Amino acid sequence: MQTTISTERYARVVDLSKRVRWEIDRDVIRGRSFDYSKTFLPAGLSLVDELAFLTPAQKRLLSQVQGRTYAYLFGLVERFIAAKVSDLGRAHAFDDQVAFEAMVRMTDEELKHQELFRRLEAMMAADMPAGYQMTADGNAVAQAVLGASSWAVLALTLDIELFTQAHYRASIEPDAELSELWKDVFKFHWREEAQHAVLDELELLREDARLDKAARDAAVGDLIGLVGAVDGILQAQARADAAYFVRIGGLAADSGRAAQIEAMVLKAYRWQYIVSGVMEPRFQRVLFGLLDDTQKARILEALAPLTYAVPVQPQALPMAA
Repeated sequence: MQTTISTERYARVVDLSKRVRWEIDRDVIRGRSFDYSKTFLPAGLSLVDELAFLTPAQKRLLSQVQGRTYAYLFGLVERFIAAKVSDLGRAHAFDDQVAFEAMVRMTDEELKHQELFRRLEAMMAADMPAGYQMTADGNAVAQAVLGASSWAVLALTLDIELFTQAHYRASIEPDAELSELWKDVFKFHWREEAQHAVLDELELLREDARLDKAARDAAVGDLIGLVGAVDGILQAQARADAAYFVRIGGLAADSGRAAQIEAMVLKAYRWQYIVSGVMEPRFQRVLFGLLDDTQKARILEALAPLTYAVPVQPQALPMAA
């Protein structure tokens, strides 16, 4: 019975994949360029309103710098996601062909997303001042992440694909002031990530069923390590982005404000890429539903230093105790 239920869920994903399928040039870019008179990321994600000394033009520019990093980091994480999904698909190849098709489609879609974000980076590199830095290598990150247990990689992937949906629904979709092309990028991205999160959950539950307590304890340790590694990437990118913005935004002579900008950018990145996903009720329900009290406490203890990173008026529910 469980196999039938799972097959039906995979089948619904396949059907949705066929219905929402989009192409980069035909549906998303459509010959357009970014409008630099508008913001890229809404203030609920960029947190630029927390720096009262920035002018409206500087806030817009900082949102564009953060937006460039948003696209870059999505392209980076989707490299390891595509590789992992491809591996998981092989486990279905001689078993449930519906599940196999769902995983193959997800792999294809993640590869398309990588191409989209590479295209966006090339467009922004041509338009924005020189000096922007990408501080992490996508292949090195993918290899490091894929060295962790499948359970931990799937839990991290579920977190990422749920927060992409939360960001679009809560912040990007309702903001009429964003660049139209930028908004469309994440509308189409959201359409496919919604079904990917279903597959992440199915595969996580499938992997969890194989583990005993000792293996799950080790997997929790791997997940904590992956979150720490993500935070290390965010710290390096926040330093680079703050320095880039300070230089091109005309703030280089004020070291005190430069330090405040770097701290705020790191807070924004921790909110965007870690905390907002952990606060999603669906993620909490799935992840914590697999853990005993000790395992749950380990994760919450590891996350505690990051929980300051929420907007002054957060749009998500508080993290479960």
